[in-house]
Order: sequence, then C-alpha cells, then structure tokens
Amino acid sequence: MTQAKRSQDDAFGRFRAYLREQRLKSTAQRDAIVRVFLASDDHVSVEDLYGKVRKRHPGIGYATVYRTMKLLTECGIADERHFRNGEARYEVAEKGHHHDHLICESCGKIVEFAEPRIEQLQLEIARGLGFELKGHKMELYGLCRDCRQRRGGA
Repeated sequence: MTQAKRSQDDAFGRFRAYLREQRLKSTAQRDAIVRVFLASDDHVSVEDLYGKVRKRHPGIGYATVYRTMKLLTECGIADERHFRNGEARYEVAEKGHHHDHLICESCGKIVEFAEPRIEQLQLEIARGLGFELKGHKMELYGLCRDCRQRRGGA
C-alpha cells in the first residue's frame, strides 16, 4: 500500500470516528464524497467537488457535498481557504506540513510551495518586532508561466 493510500485510509477512518462521536450517520453518499475529496490533489471549491462526485455518483446533491465539506473541515481533515476572490476552496489538511501558495490571477491556478528560508526570515522578523508567531499564511498573486506565454510575455 502506498503512503498516499494509507494517508487517505487514515483520514477516512478519522472521519468515520468523528461521525460516530457526533452521533451522525455514516452514509454511502458521504463516503463517496470523502473518497473523491481525499483523492483530489488540488484546491477544490464545493462546486468543483460536486462536479467530480456527480460523474461517479449522479444521485448526490450539491447540499450533501456542501454539508460533508463542512463536517470534514470541523473534524480537521479539510482546510478551508479563501483566496483573493473570496470563494471557499478546500485542501486535504496535512498535520505538521506548512506550505504557502502562488495564485495565478488569470486562470486561477494554485501552486503550493515550501521554502525554509522564508519561514526562518518570518520568525526572525516576528521576534525582532516582539511577536510570538502562532501561525500565518502567505499567498502570492501574479501570472503563471502559461498565462504569461498566452499574453506574449516572458
């Protein structure tokens, strides 16, 4: 079994345990939504996820996808992000793995990156200004390579 599959199975198990703790039903529809979400490797909106789920399970409604994402966020399996356009996007939460985002203002592409030098510099700046950091997020906006090429840029 691959590490990714093991991680998905662990997250699925945590979701099932959370449902039991909350005295909520584990349904085939919720299971299908969670499986599709956990297999996703991008930042999905509810609309995006709904489209993916409907391809395999046409009977699942938008409201069910929305409510399931709310549950996944509450139990810590999904991280909800709001980038510049304000639309909620979700990514699989990875405990202890911090990353930042590059967001294309033209096509909406989101690229994750981690850079230890930036993280260290942020800590040094915070300390120098008398702050104890509890968390942060960095979002850098611009144009991706593909969009620049389409516009005739370098």
